[in-house]
Amino acid sequence: MDTRLDAKLLYRRLDALFGRLDRGKAQRKVLDSFLEDAFGALRDALRLRAAALYRERRDDFELQKLVGDPGGRLADSFDPLRSPLTAIFQHRVYIFDDPLAESSPYRQGLFPNAAAAGLVVGARPNRSVMLFVLDEGWQREELDFTLNTVRSALGSRLWDERVRGSVKEAAQIQRSLLVEDPPKFAGYEIACRSVNADEVGGDFYDFMPYGAEMLGVSIGDASGHGLPAALVVRDVVTGLRMGLARELKVSHVFETLNRVIHRSNLSSRFVSVFYGELEQDGNLIYVNAGHQPPVVFGPGGAQRTLDVGGTVIGPLPEARFRRGITHVAPGEVIVMCTDGILERRGPRGEFFGEERVAALVRDSLDLSADALLDRIFSATATWGTPRPWEDDATLVVVKRLPKS
Repeated sequence: MDTRLDAKLLYRRLDALFGRLDRGKAQRKVLDSFLEDAFGALRDALRLRAAALYRERRDDFELQKLVGDPGGRLADSFDPLRSPLTAIFQHRVYIFDDPLAESSPYRQGLFPNAAAAGLVVGARPNRSVMLFVLDEGWQREELDFTLNTVRSALGSRLWDERVRGSVKEAAQIQRSLLVEDPPKFAGYEIACRSVNADEVGGDFYDFMPYGAEMLGVSIGDASGHGLPAALVVRDVVTGLRMGLARELKVSHVFETLNRVIHRSNLSSRFVSVFYGELEQDGNLIYVNAGHQPPVVFGPGGAQRTLDVGGTVIGPLPEARFRRGITHVAPGEVIVMCTDGILERRGPRGEFFGEERVAALVRDSLDLSADALLDRIFSATATWGTPRPWEDDATLVVVKRLPKS
């Protein structure tokens, strides 16, 4: 009876094997269970006698899992620097077809007198080696095809899980940095929202209460989006909080933060930041480091931009920043946003743009901060329907309540 696999059956079996991988398990347990499942599913078709899994330690590889009956002793460990098994590390998949050849694992005491094949998954210092002892009747073409498919697919799956785990961790860190709800500040309404284009994003907003009399407000946008941008955001938010908590001058904090970001491994990236300290009487001292200028809207269509400050943070080793000063009168609204709002593209590719945002705000000054934020986000999202967000989109609305 011919038990060899055709390509379609092989892929179906491999799909089933990979589909059973438990995403919640650690990598070592995933490989342990995969070896056992793969041996059971492919044993007859590939003429497998036994299989073993070795995992890298500091100076050798240690046996972690053994399935099947090899008819002899398997070594507990081997040293890849002195073993002919270096062929596996060189080729990633290797078939030892002559048990008596110098390169055969048999000569290392790993298996009985039999042909063998091996593959490696992962990278130093977390490599794992799967070794298979072969019975008579094995076919080189299908064995080579199967093992290369297993190595590629298993490696990709484990890499994807590692990256997915890293991204999830980054998303958790980002969520812990960004406040869900704005603080209460007497005489004002505050609303905020951020939507990421990816699982993690490069936009942020933050609030720093200084007692009952003053509130720090910031918004920023790191170039790009995804994990690299999120890491820059983490550094910027942490740096602002630490520097401002020490009661340093805001311009000095920005200059120090710029040097730190410039010297980091992500110095090719940049981040725009707006930070303002709003006093209860409406006085606002701010620094705009290359960010889309927030706009103060007042009754009768009056508006002014908050654009005093300096360049974006990151590209230049030394940068200087100036403070801007304005006053927010009762009934006036500050709207802060990132490029994801303004550069949302419509059906013909045109941006939503500053004018459409301004028109919405001027027509909605009587709304609460929450209602105004909802209106802008709704209009922007509809403008780009049915596409997802192309870039991270963030909006902060601060409204000074009219005097009663």
